Amino acid sequence: MGLEVHVELGTKTKMFCGCSTELKQDANSQTCPVCLGLPGALPVVNEIGVESAIKIGLALHCEIAEWCRFARKNYFYPDMPKNFQTSQYDEPIAFNGYLDVQLEDGEIFRVEIERAHMEEDTGKSTHVGGATGRIHGASHSLLDYNRAGIPLIEIVTKPIEGAGARAPEVAKAYVAELRELIKALGVSEARMEMGQMRCDVNLSLRPNGTEKFGTRSETKNVNSLRSVERAARFEIQRHAAVLSSGGTIVQETRHFHEEDGSTTAGRIKDNAEDYRYFPEPDLVPVAPARDWVEELRKGLPELPRLRRARLKEEWGVSEHDMQSILNAGAVDLIVATIEAGAPADQARKWWMGELARNANETGRGLDELPITPAQVARVAALVAKGDLNDKLARQVIEGVLAGEGDPDTVVEKRGLKVVSDEGALSTAVDEAIAGNAAIADKIRGGKVAAAGALVGAVMKATRGQADAARVRELILEKLGVEG
Repeated sequence: MGLEVHVELGTKTKMFCGCSTELKQDANSQTCPVCLGLPGALPVVNEIGVESAIKIGLALHCEIAEWCRFARKNYFYPDMPKNFQTSQYDEPIAFNGYLDVQLEDGEIFRVEIERAHMEEDTGKSTHVGGATGRIHGASHSLLDYNRAGIPLIEIVTKPIEGAGARAPEVAKAYVAELRELIKALGVSEARMEMGQMRCDVNLSLRPNGTEKFGTRSETKNVNSLRSVERAARFEIQRHAAVLSSGGTIVQETRHFHEEDGSTTAGRIKDNAEDYRYFPEPDLVPVAPARDWVEELRKGLPELPRLRRARLKEEWGVSEHDMQSILNAGAVDLIVATIEAGAPADQARKWWMGELARNANETGRGLDELPITPAQVARVAALVAKGDLNDKLARQVIEGVLAGEGDPDTVVEKRGLKVVSDEGALSTAVDEAIAGNAAIADKIRGGKVAAAGALVGAVMKATRGQADAARVRELILEKLGVEG
């Protein structure tokens, strides 16, 4: 297995010109002679793009080239206005690295990195009139070159061997860890659903005991962690079925289908020589000064796996719980909630409980919910203060998610504060005892556990707004029983 991950950098301008990279603008409004490949236009390298590439390389334990250059990768496709892609071929900026990834059972698997190189994105084709959204069967195509020239870093693994049946799991874990790393470096938001990070899954099978790789397939532009795992598993099974029946694998690109996890044939895959790479004559070589590289190395943030190990100890959670937090995408949200003043256990409780449930029900990620870590911390503070109990707190969160305002506003609008007035509580307890004489007698007779029924009656009468612990104390006091 080999994985090629494209990361769209979060620079303000494109890789070789000054056009904006802002999203969702009018089609072809962010173009110029350079990114449209017009005659005589000369490119200039984006310094932040180079810096981001070096940071990624360093975080992946790569060697950083003392001298490298760009190349032209020649192939025709309508969404590539120059008819070549400015990329790097045999002289990448970063090479020979690795990334250790942790599988769900705690096993650490090392993925070797072949290279990380700089290049530019293509434009976007929209095929109109067909049933599938692809070019086949379409009546016409629309081209938007706003994305053409946006900086990309392509990270290519060495062949991943030895994973066996766990190869799909390794693929998912690697892309997940890489995404966390990219986000930690601050070079991209790495939102896979928005195309800011996408993965090509290369797979081949070979008979046990042999060394020569089999013919590979390449499933292109897979854009979620779950889909990376499913694409790898499907291709393993497809290759095995073809080879077991005496067939041969065709070297080709394939399309992944989210609805059923299958892949279908795209086009016959070109080899490197078919792209007719040659050095880009309009760009000078890139030679990062060693002191600049070392300065960037010193400024790297704590790597995600080390950070998780530290947080696991600080929070006092198990390996399984930490993996669940990671899988839910809640690590940064919990950290931010703690920084906003919430105790660690309360921050975890709300993000991994009520909010995770809402995210699952609505099909959103936790970071897509319309609630901030500061607002979750405020809910925790209101609970700690005694103004809310857990039931009321859930209603407050529900109100925030519904757009009714911040927690304090929702509390005021819905009248959700805990009833702490002793007189009101005493009256409610008296009424519960009077209305449940048989239960009260059981409690007087020593069956203290029966007090739960009277507490429930008081909570119902106060619409869940009483302090349950104080209600229980009052019940036992009035019935002359020790708690």
